[in-house]
Amino acid sequence: MLRVHLGGTTKYCDGLSRRSFLQVGVAGMGAASLGRVLHAKDETVRTGHTRKDTSVILLWLDGGPGHMDMYDMKPMAPPEYRGIWSPIRTNVPGIEVTELFPLQAKIADKFSIVRSLHHDTGDHFTGGHWMLTGRGAGVSGGATAGKYPFFGSIATKVLGPRKAGMPENVAVPYASSIGLRPGYFGGHYLGVQHNPFETNGDPNAANFQVQNIALQNQMTISRLENRRTLLTSFDKLRREVDQSGSLEAIDRFDQRAYELVTSEQARRAFDLSSEDEKVRESYGRNTWGQSVLLARRLVEAGTTFVTCHFGGWDHHWDLKTGMENYLPKVDQAVHGLLTDLSNRGLMDQVLVVLCGEFSRTPRMNDGGNGGAPMSMGTPGRDHWGNAMFCFFAGGGLKGGQIVGSTNRLGEAPQDRPLRPGDVHHTIYHVLGVDPSLHFLDHSGRPVPAIDHGEVIHELL
Repeated sequence: MLRVHLGGTTKYCDGLSRRSFLQVGVAGMGAASLGRVLHAKDETVRTGHTRKDTSVILLWLDGGPGHMDMYDMKPMAPPEYRGIWSPIRTNVPGIEVTELFPLQAKIADKFSIVRSLHHDTGDHFTGGHWMLTGRGAGVSGGATAGKYPFFGSIATKVLGPRKAGMPENVAVPYASSIGLRPGYFGGHYLGVQHNPFETNGDPNAANFQVQNIALQNQMTISRLENRRTLLTSFDKLRREVDQSGSLEAIDRFDQRAYELVTSEQARRAFDLSSEDEKVRESYGRNTWGQSVLLARRLVEAGTTFVTCHFGGWDHHWDLKTGMENYLPKVDQAVHGLLTDLSNRGLMDQVLVVLCGEFSRTPRMNDGGNGGAPMSMGTPGRDHWGNAMFCFFAGGGLKGGQIVGSTNRLGEAPQDRPLRPGDVHHTIYHVLGVDPSLHFLDHSGRPVPAIDHGEVIHELL
């Protein structure tokens, strides 16, 4: 077992301080060979899933965003349910969003909202595992280890990058689920080579640079190629006798590093300083906005899947301060992205998905967190997985749609209840991935990419 300490993470509401470890089961590294990947690609085409040139940008709101304060407001509900803010009309009749989303209100025809998503758990880790892998059993705050691969890792394992020289699966600035890195964004039994490539750093910083995509010291492309050829010849015999496949992950890391360093296309895509300043401003000059802009640059250059991490949504108290800080940033980033994609003719090519691991309680608490009411600021909302939202835009899906609804208090789906597998089926449909493909887990058991749900047909 290879165990790499990746440092500490912030505390979540369960009071535990997470430390992140990368654990690699060597036997698992060889569970998915190149031959199996090529077979999966062929099988995808054979079963009618046509090859596409689409990509996904996932905006991950880590900690759980509340549906009733964003996209499923209940202005007629009692005050303790309807919350602090009022809804506003959008450019699509009948669709309303929070008053903190004035920019999105202007372009509601470009996106659709699922309001009836649920997985029925209020545990951060179970919910995150549901949303990111499509399964929840056996994962909780007391047993946080992932059991299945990230659905994006499955997709990019099958598809690879859309253009050579680009990383297929990227996380900006890092892959993190509920404080675990890479957590449920990991490749798990697919192998760590299918974890997202993490940019690290702050894309909004003046000196932002992505590590490991530049040549060091006096190294040139020619010298790098000579060194790589020499290492390959030394290594040939050892790899010929290796029967376990345990070197595949190392080979993939080596190949990825080589491609990034030698790819002028990748270096240009990661160079935010070359972007037009007006475009940068349109996304918001903050970490979240510039992360989303970098995601657009990457998918335009040929990356298949990019996740942008927006953390800090665990608002058990002082919801007003938290949301009035976060929602305008989300509003500007989403508006900037959809407008930019539209202007570049990329809306049908890029699917944008926005969600978190669960939602927040329809009924607000007293703002005391066990103490005197309001002692922690304004009231907040606690964990809730019985009713959630998921935002879709682009990728050839319909805009201006509301799918499903919740009851009058926002407690549970009223019609068209949907589960995480329905979200994943829809994303795979956009990408052209066969959801029935199977992959071997660590025990050699074939596991389907998705085990429940279907494409959300209202969006097609």
